[in-house]
Amino acid sequence: MARLRAPDGCPWDREQTFDSIKPYLVEETYEVMDSIDARDWPELTAEHGDLMLQSVFFAQMAAEEGRFTISDSLDAINQKLVRRHPHVFADGAARTSGQVKERWDEIKKEEKQSQGRDTRQLLGSISRSAPALVEAQQLTARAATVGFDWENPEQVLDKLNEELGELAEARRGAPREEIENEIGDLLFVLVNLARFLKVDAEQALRKTNAKFRKRFGYSEQKLAEQGRSPKQASLDEMEALWQEAKNHD
Repeated sequence: MARLRAPDGCPWDREQTFDSIKPYLVEETYEVMDSIDARDWPELTAEHGDLMLQSVFFAQMAAEEGRFTISDSLDAINQKLVRRHPHVFADGAARTSGQVKERWDEIKKEEKQSQGRDTRQLLGSISRSAPALVEAQQLTARAATVGFDWENPEQVLDKLNEELGELAEARRGAPREEIENEIGDLLFVLVNLARFLKVDAEQALRKTNAKFRKRFGYSEQKLAEQGRSPKQASLDEMEALWQEAKNHD
């Protein structure tokens, strides 16, 4: 990367900035997740390399500006791992993953306080730029640490039914904005339900999206073999092909 960014290197690489590279970081992250979902290990090998390249790119740009080097970043994460695992590297105790997570959050808060960062806002450190499902899951998980939570999944299901009723009511003539609000509330409760069931809502939806792509693609292929497109097929025909595709999952 240093060679690519050199004066006699690659014009495109030399032109990049921290901001221009950000979209590639997100793109490569999702491609890694796609490879994991597909259990495509050769593809994951390549995509993992692409993801690491983004870290190298950021580090090289930072080094050129005299801000930090990739060694500084690796030292920082090594120190953090040791500091936040006292039950492994010191005399701390933690017998369950829940205890580990609780202590991790305590140490993280202590670190912020020692750095003079405001920790009074419980949700303040949660990124607003994350995908909405991820943000919702992180917000509710953080709120739950101070007891602001349901007691069991059944209560969440009751709330889900309540939100479905409110959405049905809004559909009877409420403004579009109110319907949008009710849809948002419904999705928020579903994320809470996923959290209670120890399911990552973002990953669950990604897997369902992939399943939809696969089944719809199967239906398209079968229709193409007949010289037709989905627009030329009836809903009953599409449903029959969909069920056939499910048997090939």
